[in-house]
Amino acid sequence: MLHQVWGVEANLTPLVGEQDLNILAIGEQDYVLKVMRVGCESDFVDMQCRAFDHIRENVPSVPVPAIIKTKTGELYTTAPDENGVPRIVWLMQKMTGKTYAKWRPHSSDLLQDVGANLGAMDKALASFEHPFLQRSFKWNLTESIWISNEADVIVDPIRRRLIEEIVLDFRAVKPSLDMLPNVAIHNDLNDYNILVDGDIDTTARISGIVDLGDMCASPRICDLAIAGAYMVLDHPDPELALCALVTGYHATYPLNADEIDMIWPLLRMRLAVSIVNSTLMAMENPADPYVVISQRPAWEFLHGNRVNGGLIGARLRAACDLPVTKYASEILSWLDNERGKFAPILGVDLSAAPMVSLAVERSTTPENPFEITANEATEIGSECAPEDGIWLGYYGEPRLIYTDQAFRNGRWKASDRRTVHLGIDGFARAGTMVHTPLLATVEFTDNRTGYLDYGGMVILRHQTSAKQVFFTLYGHLDPASIAGLEVGQSIQKGDSFARLGDPSVNGGWNPHIHFQLAQDTGGMGHDWPGVANPDEMFFWRKYCPNPAALMNLPDEYTAYVPTDKSEIQKERTSKFGNNLKLSYADPVMFLRGWKHHMFDEWGRPYLDSYNNVPHVGHAHPRIQAVAADQLKRMNSNTRYLHPAQIAFADKILEKMPKTLSVCYFVNSGTEANELALLLARAHSGGKDMITPDHGYHGNTTGAISISAYKFNAKGGMGQPDWVQVVDVADDYRGQFRREDPDRAAKYASLVGDAIDAVDARGGVLAGFIAETFPSVGGQIIPPKGYLAAVYRRIRAAGGVCIADEVQTGLGRLGDFYFAFEEQEVVPDIVVLGKPIGNGHPLGVLVTTREIADSFDQGPEYFSTFGGSTLSCRMGKEVLDIVDHENLMENARIMGGELLDGLHKLYDKYDIIGDVRGYGLFIGVELVESKASRKAGTLIANYVINRMRENRILMGSEGQFDNVLKIRPPLTIDLDGVEMILTVLDQVLEEAVIRLG
Repeated sequence: MLHQVWGVEANLTPLVGEQDLNILAIGEQDYVLKVMRVGCESDFVDMQCRAFDHIRENVPSVPVPAIIKTKTGELYTTAPDENGVPRIVWLMQKMTGKTYAKWRPHSSDLLQDVGANLGAMDKALASFEHPFLQRSFKWNLTESIWISNEADVIVDPIRRRLIEEIVLDFRAVKPSLDMLPNVAIHNDLNDYNILVDGDIDTTARISGIVDLGDMCASPRICDLAIAGAYMVLDHPDPELALCALVTGYHATYPLNADEIDMIWPLLRMRLAVSIVNSTLMAMENPADPYVVISQRPAWEFLHGNRVNGGLIGARLRAACDLPVTKYASEILSWLDNERGKFAPILGVDLSAAPMVSLAVERSTTPENPFEITANEATEIGSECAPEDGIWLGYYGEPRLIYTDQAFRNGRWKASDRRTVHLGIDGFARAGTMVHTPLLATVEFTDNRTGYLDYGGMVILRHQTSAKQVFFTLYGHLDPASIAGLEVGQSIQKGDSFARLGDPSVNGGWNPHIHFQLAQDTGGMGHDWPGVANPDEMFFWRKYCPNPAALMNLPDEYTAYVPTDKSEIQKERTSKFGNNLKLSYADPVMFLRGWKHHMFDEWGRPYLDSYNNVPHVGHAHPRIQAVAADQLKRMNSNTRYLHPAQIAFADKILEKMPKTLSVCYFVNSGTEANELALLLARAHSGGKDMITPDHGYHGNTTGAISISAYKFNAKGGMGQPDWVQVVDVADDYRGQFRREDPDRAAKYASLVGDAIDAVDARGGVLAGFIAETFPSVGGQIIPPKGYLAAVYRRIRAAGGVCIADEVQTGLGRLGDFYFAFEEQEVVPDIVVLGKPIGNGHPLGVLVTTREIADSFDQGPEYFSTFGGSTLSCRMGKEVLDIVDHENLMENARIMGGELLDGLHKLYDKYDIIGDVRGYGLFIGVELVESKASRKAGTLIANYVINRMRENRILMGSEGQFDNVLKIRPPLTIDLDGVEMILTVLDQVLEEAVIRLG
């Protein structure tokens, strides 16, 4: 029939269908053949076909399927089934993509795309007419009041009351809903009726909207609310999801504020209809467990209270850039006009009061951004002394002082947290009187006794001259001073009604007032957040705007202006070389750090699983103290005697094999490797070097010459004739693999070939240099016995063995202080860098007395800043901290937890080809499949950028840039390890879906 009626040749495969028979037709083009249920009305099919055509004709950008007409030009045909019963049959284009239900992640961008396509489709359907649209059926949301007569089927009394409350909320908006025009709507844009397309290196987009089987005539806002009901289920942040969806819709088909206010009650009513309907179906089909199981996400959402119903309307208005309340614009205009006429809230003119910043960018308080101390809290804003009068704290300022668990919005330390101040602070002496700026009525008083809470607080209600109501909050008051206030009490303009509390009664803070304005109390009730998530400021700036007008101050004087990240990036582009790369597709600007976390300009925390330079953690207090102490004294070089030089050398040498007894202090690992070249040549009398492929030893001319990663790169200088490159001992991807018991010897034999090549060119071997465990090469762990065999060959040929331990030394491996210990060898020269200074520019070379004596025969060696008194003290302190805080043992334990979890992910995902490492030096090699081992370069790029979006810093390395590099500061804890494993699991699942 497909061939006879439509002229299509295809292979047929059945698809899932609830009531109708759907068949996938695969041929030169792919189609879906729909065989309708017995008794299906032709008008029902005609409506759908014509609606699809109407959408395509009016808004071609909306991806709906084309209806394939019969050879005679009909939209559908009729044919008898095997029982001779006539069935309506029609054919449509098959849309590409995966269902939204199976796609991950449901990002804000994707949700906006859903909203934009729905808006465009509704705009087109507004002019579509068809007689069958005027049908009455249970899924028409305007008719959903029917569930009130069926609520008794919900047996659980708590759940039944919830359904009854939802019905009451629906009844409240029903009159307004009935005033809206009825137009054609999709009416069931659920997560299985939306298709998504995208691959590992392209942005996901909506590729199809299907199934118009529930079309009807209804207000367009019902279509958006129904879609919203599906988009919020199982989403980790349903408010964010709904805002994104509505924003996208509004951008293509603008909404008004009254419509937006209906979305939440309509959304919940749709879920209630689904629950009641499925419960009734379960009673009819008790043997079908799916009917009840399908209710789970709806019940979990409705019970979860993850959306503030009292604020969601205002939040959605803000997302659409509309006034958050009915009179928001009028209230702000009135406040602006009255600016300068209000009574001073602290009894004095504040126009000359200085502003004191507590911002992430400008303040180092608290030292630990996860735990402010009592002393720090009482000294907040103490840049000004009490005798200086009153000083102010900024509105809209991101701060790290809000460290209590209550400010964290997630499971991890690096989860979202509330950082942005929603009021203005007025710092003054305890006991300073507080006055109302205008006539007020007491709305609420309380004593919040918790540490770092408000202490005494008051909320006052005010009116504009047009009787429009707004509110102000006063926090950190002396509770005794407000004990006599009563709700409903009137306070005249300028009257004092409270006084500032001292730290014993104000939450533990330096005496000040937190002064905040709100357009309404709405869903806040009396528990106003004084601090907001920076990603939600689009809403809070409108709902709790700058209260400067009430203090008779200009907004711009009290509003914090952060450094613009985009402007910094623009300036960097114009003033730096273009080959100075930034990490991540969306670069990050970091202003603070602590242990294994970093904080951007808005105080957002990130877990640092990438940077090995802060070996003992970012901003370690002992490192700070040593630097400050030594800089108070002096800072000079190794031309002068100083005990710090000896103390540092002793500390290093106690960790080294006894044969390694001479230290050279330099500025970096690069300089140390340059020096290693000089030492090797002085001792051996040769020049030629042997090094593994894709190795990296620095960025000076000499270091690049022995770094295949650099000289073989695009635009690189090329391999020097005095350098021989051997394969890196990679027993996963290399030519000799783990199943070969002789792989170590075979890789080492390549060094013998290189020595022969040196001889053949008439050169003299100076030595062999390698990262003991190649990091840039892909976090490689050479097979046991490899270096021992290599060193024997090198020494037999008169060369020097150099171990670059910049990436692997100082306890990072957990079981070994240096990687050469794992290989059971003793190098002739060991190079240390980066981590030994914990961010201070410092490198160390350690060698034998014999090699040092050979070098002594040449010119004097001197490094101006190498071995400075400051550097020596910094380096020793790092080594002491590793010992005193047991960080090598922490690397062993946390590394073991990480590797165990990563091996479980290896078993779960075919795109993980290998997991390798020791301690906190770990590589995860991503591939297109385990069988192919083809490098997953694009996969790795996707993963590291998605990890960054989920607040985890991670890098990639390897010859094909497909190895995830995990090497956090040694301070990482179980919270960090579990976050890495949990988020990586989610991101790998996303990658698999995209590769699908």
